[in-house]
Amino acid sequence: MSDFPDFSPQGYRVIRELGRNAAGGRVVYLCETSDEPTKQVVIKQFQFARGSGWSQFKEIEREMQVLKDLEHPGIPRYLGSIQTDDGYSIVQEFKDAQALSIPRSFDPDQIKQIAVAGLEILVYLQERLPVVIHRDIKPENVLVDADLNVYLIDFGFARIGGGEVAMSSVAAGTFGFMAPEQMYNKGLTAATDLYGLGAMLIALLTQTKSTRMDALIDEDGKITFQHLTPKLSIRFMEWLETMVAPRLSDRYPDAQAALTALKPIYVVRYPSVAFSQPSLQFAATRLGEKITQTLVVTNTTADTLLEGTWSIEPHPHDPPNATDRNHKWISFSSREVKGNEVQCDITVDTSKLIAQARGTRSIILRSNAVPETHSIPLEVTTALLPFQAKQLPSEAMILFFIFAIFCGSSLKVSGAWERAGNAIAVGFVMSGITMFLASGSQYHSSGTKIRTWTGAAFGGLSGFLVTGNLAGAIAGGSFGGFAGFIAGGINMAGSMEGVKIGLQPIFGAIVASVISFITGELATAGAGAGIIVGAVLGLQAGILGYLYDLDYAPLPEARKYRRGFIFIVLELIALLGINLSVWIGRPNLYVTIVSLVSAAGLAYLLFYLPSQRFKQIAAYRQREKHLIKL
Repeated sequence: MSDFPDFSPQGYRVIRELGRNAAGGRVVYLCETSDEPTKQVVIKQFQFARGSGWSQFKEIEREMQVLKDLEHPGIPRYLGSIQTDDGYSIVQEFKDAQALSIPRSFDPDQIKQIAVAGLEILVYLQERLPVVIHRDIKPENVLVDADLNVYLIDFGFARIGGGEVAMSSVAAGTFGFMAPEQMYNKGLTAATDLYGLGAMLIALLTQTKSTRMDALIDEDGKITFQHLTPKLSIRFMEWLETMVAPRLSDRYPDAQAALTALKPIYVVRYPSVAFSQPSLQFAATRLGEKITQTLVVTNTTADTLLEGTWSIEPHPHDPPNATDRNHKWISFSSREVKGNEVQCDITVDTSKLIAQARGTRSIILRSNAVPETHSIPLEVTTALLPFQAKQLPSEAMILFFIFAIFCGSSLKVSGAWERAGNAIAVGFVMSGITMFLASGSQYHSSGTKIRTWTGAAFGGLSGFLVTGNLAGAIAGGSFGGFAGFIAGGINMAGSMEGVKIGLQPIFGAIVASVISFITGELATAGAGAGIIVGAVLGLQAGILGYLYDLDYAPLPEARKYRRGFIFIVLELIALLGINLSVWIGRPNLYVTIVSLVSAAGLAYLLFYLPSQRFKQIAAYRQREKHLIKL
């Protein structure tokens, strides 16, 4: 036997129960008419004997009178009323739709469509005279069909804070949908229903059940939902915050104002991610250096807020116990990214890494943007060992030693050429500086100019020492400069710039000839000595500079000795070669001491120091077993 009430005398047959509110003594049934053609209707029965009491009949009658006058597609039509021994019932149009309290999946744009439809119903109610305030908007009282048509039901049968019937339309634990002024029985306005609609939308977006809405309300009475909806646009979240503002004055004044504000808003606009640079380079210049680089993360999508977290992509060379949160050598100023222009400092601690290594790691930003993950490569280069083996300009040094022996032999020449030999030896020792004035510049005109005029300067000085007159100095300088150009500037000989440089010392030689003709001071022996001195010094300066640049200058700086060191080595070679050559022909104590001192100095610089570096390198190789490979 069915427990359904018998509405057959009134021409209706109960199909099934749609829902009940035991506290309010209210049951809703789906029924159909007895007459053909049959139509489905909803009968809402108020069972006074179960809790409502007949004393509330007049108030129910007034509410039904309001329903009779409502004509809106979003409100089921009032069809009539039924009075039985069990209570009083009203008959309404049936809508084949489910309440929003039944779990379903809506995307954000569909939720906006529901919000717009709900506001349009409220606009209709608020434009009536007098204004109709629903006072009980919640997921249970809003129906949505398969086509997203929205229907508002259960009008005005509860008055919050006013006795048992006032509680009848609010299920236990659903106070999260009531505006504060409604809860405290203050004056109600058109903005009161906006609070309920906003809270219902928040429940949909956060998938919060009606009975759990109180969990979203903080101590100040505000509904806090932003942390649960990170992908909503900022403007839509601000719109929702205004809808559910606790203070009445902070809400929209009515449904029309809220609807106007909502329509142009995008519910979801995904942030975008742009980096200030596509990769980060960390190049250490000393062992154990900590290097920090700054990366700016920018979101260019309006009305959105970028939020994300940095992580480090695992790598096979990382230690077994390394974790993303406890990485050994990569750290962040803050792993959290929140904002539309965020500066992130990434630090690499190279003290944990092996030296003289190069490698790549990747850091990943996981955010609410589309796509969700973005990767930034970190290109890391650790410092070179400060005690690594270095290379000497051996070719230039060997040639320099040969020139030194030649110059030493020239000191033994007697007669008219003795002064020339002395000048060559002195100028030769001085001309080692050429390699520092011109090194690294063989592909530029400046390097060739320096070599040319260095040869000219030393040739001119030596020519003056030999001849004792201006013409000899100019002749020696001219031919010395030209020899320096030929030896050190071969690569420029075919260029117009090279031709210009090469002609300059030739013009000097012409000037010397004119002067010698006018003064008659250029004796045959003096001229010959000046020319030979200049040519010898120019050739050695140019050739040494050229060899230095060709084989030594292109090396990495870490593999080269400092220029001051090489200068000392070259001068020791000059002293050793000259004095050794002299000692072979004319041995004496002074020459012997100078030869031994210069040889000892060269041995210390060329053999002892490199051996110490090799020992340091071997010791480091033992320590690096505990360091991380790149």
